[in-house]
Amino acid sequence: MSALTDLLADWMPGQRWFAGKGRTWASVTEDGFFLDQGTPALSVHRVHVTYTDDVSETYLVPLSWRSSQDDDLAHAYVGAVGDNHAYDGMRDREATVPWLTHLVAASTVGPLHFHPAGVAYIPEGVPGDLISGEQSNTSLIYGETAIMKLFRRLEPGLNPDVEVHDALRTTENPHIAPLLGHVQIEGATEGEEPATVAFLQAFVPNASDGWRLATSSVRDLYAEADLHADEVGGDFAGEAERLGEATAAVHRDLARVLPTADVGTDWYGELASQLTARLDAATAIVPELAEHAEGLRTLYAAVADLTDPVTAQRVHGDLHLGQVLRTTTGWIVLDFEGEPARSLAARRELDSPLRDVAGMLRSFDYAARHMLVEQPGDPQRAYRAQEWAERNRSSFCAGYAAASGTDPAGSPLLRAFEADKAVYECVYEARNRPHWLMIPLTSLARLASS
Repeated sequence: MSALTDLLADWMPGQRWFAGKGRTWASVTEDGFFLDQGTPALSVHRVHVTYTDDVSETYLVPLSWRSSQDDDLAHAYVGAVGDNHAYDGMRDREATVPWLTHLVAASTVGPLHFHPAGVAYIPEGVPGDLISGEQSNTSLIYGETAIMKLFRRLEPGLNPDVEVHDALRTTENPHIAPLLGHVQIEGATEGEEPATVAFLQAFVPNASDGWRLATSSVRDLYAEADLHADEVGGDFAGEAERLGEATAAVHRDLARVLPTADVGTDWYGELASQLTARLDAATAIVPELAEHAEGLRTLYAAVADLTDPVTAQRVHGDLHLGQVLRTTTGWIVLDFEGEPARSLAARRELDSPLRDVAGMLRSFDYAARHMLVEQPGDPQRAYRAQEWAERNRSSFCAGYAAASGTDPAGSPLLRAFEADKAVYECVYEARNRPHWLMIPLTSLARLASS
C-alpha cells in the first residue's frame, strides 16, 4: 500500500460514517484526483475496502492539503504524506467552497460530473459548516440557503434522495425542500453505472427537529405529575396529527410521479416469509426475542392470509421523527435515501406506504420511552410514557387518515411492519446500546400479544 492508503486505513475506522467498524480488512486501494488546486488544495478519493469475508465497500473521502500543520484544524487532521498535511475536506471550511463553485458552473472535473437543477439560486464562494451528529453521511450548510449531503458509501446508480426529490419537483409539494443539484462520479470500472456523490437542496432555516419537539413534550409530561398527556402545555398531539397529514400528502405525490404496482396474495406471502426470516436471524443475535417469537410468527402468518389489493409504490423507507422539520408553515420531510444499510436496489423497491407509517409510530414509542432507560423501574413514568405514545400514535394515524382517506390504525399489515421495525431495533440496540434494548422489547410484548 502507498503512504496515503496506509494513512486512510488508520483514519477511516474512527469516523462515524464508516460502516465497517470491527471488521478485519483484507486489502485497501484508493484512486483520487484534485478537485481544486488552490490553497488549500482539495482532492477527492475513492477508497475501496475489502474485508476478510470477501465483502467490499467503496467510500468517498475528500481531503484538503496544507504545507504545514494548522492548530485550528487539529480536530480535522488526518496525517502527513511527506511534507504535505492532510485534513478531512468536509471539516476544513476553506476547502468546502469548490463544491458549489463547480455545481454553479455545471463542471466536469476528472470523473466528477456536477448537475445543477437549474431552478433556484445556488450560493457561490460561501464555505460550508458541518452538521454534527450524522452517522452514514456528511452534510454541510452553506449560509442559510443550501445544504449539501455527501454520500460516504458509494454504490452504482442514482441515489433515491436525488431521484425522489427530482420527481417531486413537478408537484410543488409544500412538505419537501426543493432540489438544487447533485454530483455524480463515473463508475470505477468499465461499464459500471455512475454513483451519486452529493446532493444539494434548499436549506430550511429557523426550523425545529421533530425528535427534539417530541421529546420536549415528553419531558413536560414527566414534569407534571398530576396531569395527563392531553392536559400538559407541551402536548404534541396536534403536531402529530399535522405530521400524519403531511406524510399522506407526500405519499400521494410519490404515487403520482413515480411507478406503482398493484399487488395481492403472492406479495403478502412473500412479505410474510421475509418478516419471519428476519425474526429468525434476529433471535439468533438477541436471545430475549425468543419470548415474543411465537406471537410474532402468528402476526406474520396473518399477513400471509391477507387478500385485500394493495398498491405498492415508492416510499420514504426510513421515516422517523429525526427525518422531519417543523417550520412556521408546516412539516418538511427529509432524507429520502432510505435505510443506508440496505442496498441501493432494495431501497428503490416498491412497498406499502404503511412501512413509513410504522416507522413513525416506532419513533413515537422511542420518544416516549427514551428517558425510561435511566429509570427503568419507575411504574409511574412507564404509565405516562405509554399514555403519551398512544395519544400521539393515534393522532398521527388520524391525520394520515384524514388526508389519505385510508385509516391505517388497526391494520394487521401495519402491526407487522411495526413488529419488523422493532425486531431490527432489537438487533441494533443489542449491538450498540444494550441498555436501550428494553424500548423495542416492550413494544414487541404489546405487538406479539395483539
